[in-house]
Amino acid sequence: MSKVFVNIALSLDGYMAPEGMTLENWDRPERWADKWGALMAWALNQQYMREKLKLGPGGETGPVNDMVRHTFERTGAHIMGKRMFEGGERGWPEEAPFHTPVFVLTHEKREPWLRPGGTVFYFFNDGVERALEAAREAAGDRDIRISGGADVIQQYLSLGVVDELEIALVPVLFGGGRRLFEKLSEPMPKFRIERVLDTPAATHLRYVR
Repeated sequence: MSKVFVNIALSLDGYMAPEGMTLENWDRPERWADKWGALMAWALNQQYMREKLKLGPGGETGPVNDMVRHTFERTGAHIMGKRMFEGGERGWPEEAPFHTPVFVLTHEKREPWLRPGGTVFYFFNDGVERALEAAREAAGDRDIRISGGADVIQQYLSLGVVDELEIALVPVLFGGGRRLFEKLSEPMPKFRIERVLDTPAATHLRYVR
C-alpha cells in the first residue's frame, strides 16, 4: 500500500513559515521573504530543484540532491490546505512544481484546475479523510505527500495516518510564525529515527512508524 509522508523544512525554533507570510502581506515581502528564503536556501541550491523550477544550470549534487529527487519521484499525489494553495497560486510558475494530482482542502467549491506539466488541482470540501482516499486512488503504487500547511499536517498526524516524517531542520530562528507541532490529539503518533543526514545548511531527519 502507498505510504503517507510529510516532507518539510523547519526552523530551529519549530516554525514552518515565518510570521507575516500571509496573503494579506504577499505583496509586502519585506515582512517575510528573507526568513523564508533562509529556510529554503538548502533546497533551492540543489541541482534537481533548480532543474525542476527552471532556475538555470548549476546547483549541488550528492546525497541531499538525491534525497530531493527521490521525494518527488516517489510521490503520486499531494494534499495541501487552502492557505498553502492560495500562496502558491500567486507564487508558483505556470508549470506548478508537482506534476501529480494535488488535493486541496477547502470549504469552497471549484472545478479542477489543470496546469502545464501534469499538475491537476482538485478541490475537496468533504473532509481530510475523503481527500486521503482520493489521493490514494490517484497515487496508485506511489506515495502520498502531505505538503502543508501546518494545520493540515497536524490533522493527518492526529488521525494517525502519517507513516513517515521527514524534516529538514535549518539553523535559522524565526521567533514567530506557524508552528508544526501544535493542536495534536491523543494518542500521539509514535515514530523512530531511521536516518540523519547532516550538512552545514540543514540536518535532514527521517522518522518512520
